[in-house]
Amino acid sequence: MKNENNSTKPPERVRHDYPGKLIVIEGTDGVGRSTQAELLKNWLAVEGFGVTVTGWKSSILISTVIEKAKSKNALNTITFSLLYATDLADRLNNIIVPALKAGLMVICDRYYYTAFARDVVRGADPQWVRKLYGFAVEPDLVFYLKMPLDPLLRRIITTRGSLDFYESGRDIGMSTDLYQSFKLYQSQIMFEYEQMMTEFPFVVVSADETPDKIQHNLRQHVGKILDRESKSEAMLML
Repeated sequence: MKNENNSTKPPERVRHDYPGKLIVIEGTDGVGRSTQAELLKNWLAVEGFGVTVTGWKSSILISTVIEKAKSKNALNTITFSLLYATDLADRLNNIIVPALKAGLMVICDRYYYTAFARDVVRGADPQWVRKLYGFAVEPDLVFYLKMPLDPLLRRIITTRGSLDFYESGRDIGMSTDLYQSFKLYQSQIMFEYEQMMTEFPFVVVSADETPDKIQHNLRQHVGKILDRESKSEAMLML
């Protein structure tokens, strides 16, 4: 399904004008996205903001369907893409957009960029995947937590003790060796993120640092968009 000619201009993203802010934390498996999302949520709550956190593949409607299909190794490239897109569409409709309309800060632990990486590595055409997610609103801020492959592998082995079938790319037959498959699959995922860095305004953050240092970096950037919003509101009141 992958097309050799990928020069077609990507579809225009849907910009939102809701009072809330949409903050996305992206990165490969094991870089600490969920930890940083939780720390950021707690900080924003202390600062007086209402916060909603939503994770990848967490729709009540579709997440169990995805898990069942994965357990039976029943996902080909197209169904993989469509099911995950349905998951995000459901969360946008029932969680993300209502929270943005209510003026809340919404933190997404992964967003459509994850699909742009994973689906393409699994053989989907990059422009087809981008059009598939054309319904999704554009984030106000996107963090990409970046870590070299070898430290990432060591971290996952240390914290989890084993490698996941899908995060190792075993479903697409990269290698019969689990560790080699992980390295091949994650290296291709990283390559896709590197390509996206020229397409989207990622704030790249080194995931090699301590959790506190990473969080400090994230808070600085979130603080900037909050400051800009406060200044805009102040100008409107003049």
